[in-house]
Amino acid sequence: VEERGGEVLKFLGDGMLAIFPADPARGQAEGDAEACRLALAAARDTVTLMRGLNDQRRRHGKPEIDFGVALHLGEVGYGNIGGAERLDFTVIGPAVNLANRIESLTRALGARILASSDFAGAVDEPLSALGSHPVKGLSRPIDVFAPPEIVAARDVP
Repeated sequence: VEERGGEVLKFLGDGMLAIFPADPARGQAEGDAEACRLALAAARDTVTLMRGLNDQRRRHGKPEIDFGVALHLGEVGYGNIGGAERLDFTVIGPAVNLANRIESLTRALGARILASSDFAGAVDEPLSALGSHPVKGLSRPIDVFAPPEIVAARDVP
């Protein structure tokens, strides 16, 4: 994430929350496209690195690490949130919640990387549509997308 210009905000149990801020100096469309391009590159890097790590774990008789990556483009609120006894720097808002819901679809759809329609519409390369799927907390299904090579691999157990 950091090598691609993103920021790791926190670790959540066995998950991680990261952001790729759009550069407002580039204009909204161009800034969004660049942030999405970098986030997608980081997600691809993650898949490659985790495949290598899981190969090593298999050779040593250890269980594989299962994972999924969700990509979404949206506005968030950020800052120190909490009370006097416990402050936490984080991002909040519907965009964060939707990214979490999309990640929960990775196993069921057999795709290590899933993206929202907002992300797919902003990134400067085509993603494969995987249909509309219901997610917790929303009254209507959401459309999800994945990089073509991820769809072809379908390597989620």
